[in-house]
Amino acid sequence: MKPIKLLFIVAALMLGSSFRSINGSLTDSERKAAIDYLKETRGRLLKDVKGLTDEQLNFKATPESWSVAECVEHIAFSEAALFGMVEGALKEPANPDKRSELKMSDDELKSMITNRTQKVKTQDMFEPKNQFGNYAGSLKAYTTKRDANINYLKTTQDDLRNHFATLPFGAIDAYQAIIFLAGHSARHTAQIEEVIANANFPKKK
Repeated sequence: MKPIKLLFIVAALMLGSSFRSINGSLTDSERKAAIDYLKETRGRLLKDVKGLTDEQLNFKATPESWSVAECVEHIAFSEAALFGMVEGALKEPANPDKRSELKMSDDELKSMITNRTQKVKTQDMFEPKNQFGNYAGSLKAYTTKRDANINYLKTTQDDLRNHFATLPFGAIDAYQAIIFLAGHSARHTAQIEEVIANANFPKKK
């Protein structure tokens, strides 16, 4: 084998994970980053709520604020609803030209959605309404859907970078919609941590 050809093959093997495949599927680094973020945000939430009593789960700092249980319900409902945004984007034709319309990088999007210095009132459909019967039902709905989303990322060959969704602040690609989904749960996990840190949060007896 000629040296130049051998060097080309070695370089391709070393760098292949950084290049997008012909069909537009994710690079290895993109896939790993999304899976890691989904796992990280899931682990943080489950750690925070582990062992909380009914009194703690239902404590509200003010009559208008959400309890831990209500935050978990909101996260669970949003997990499925926001993944629906990914599915909706993939039903539209791929349009690489639309990449020029993206307003944020992946990291900028993550930073924006997790930043709680700017509070946003959620739409009525996302308000906690005991949609899963009880707290246990909410948590199960969340973990079931999050695990399904992680499994999807492990194997999908969908072209997540060239299908797009539109949010109030602008266009994002389907991969970024998954980053947004994970960041959304992190945002409300931080809200849960604020509730737990409240001076009047019930102590375990």
